[in-house]
Amino acid sequence: MDPLIQETSSRMQKVLDLLKTDLNTIRTGRATPSLVDSIVVSVYGGSTRLKVMELATVTAQDNQTLLITPFDASIIEEIQKGIHEANVGFNPVVDTPVIRISIPPLSLERREELIHLMRQKLENGRIMVRQARQDAMNEVKKADDLSEDDEMHLEKEIQRVTDEFMKHIEMLGEQKEKELMQI
Repeated sequence: MDPLIQETSSRMQKVLDLLKTDLNTIRTGRATPSLVDSIVVSVYGGSTRLKVMELATVTAQDNQTLLITPFDASIIEEIQKGIHEANVGFNPVVDTPVIRISIPPLSLERREELIHLMRQKLENGRIMVRQARQDAMNEVKKADDLSEDDEMHLEKEIQRVTDEFMKHIEMLGEQKEKELMQI
């Protein structure tokens, strides 16, 4: 495989991975650890800022409840305060030795807002994939040592890879929309 195609495919894969991570932060009606994993909390008197996943074990007790078990019990109040201040719509309750978060069911209106947000994130992913394609096409046009046939072949290959990643993005979107609409 041509190094340019490999590099372009690698860039597009990074975009896809970033998009998957980003979509996981969109709350569905179910409790999943990814909802709070990346929330940054100030601990140890504000001297250290760490993500919740670095400070505790996060598990889903059931479809509506998250349990956060801190590695250091002395920071349980700081984790609770940090999650509350993150303004993600959760009300963490300290139930020593864990923090419980009840995930309220989503209203239809809220589901539609989340679908709108998801579509914006998907469009941003598509834009980044198209940018990677454009950069690769510019590289092909700059190359002096390519014949017209080689140039056309590379452009077709770049477009094929781009179409493949666009299909992946569409599938991610359809899957997430189904999750959001489940009651």
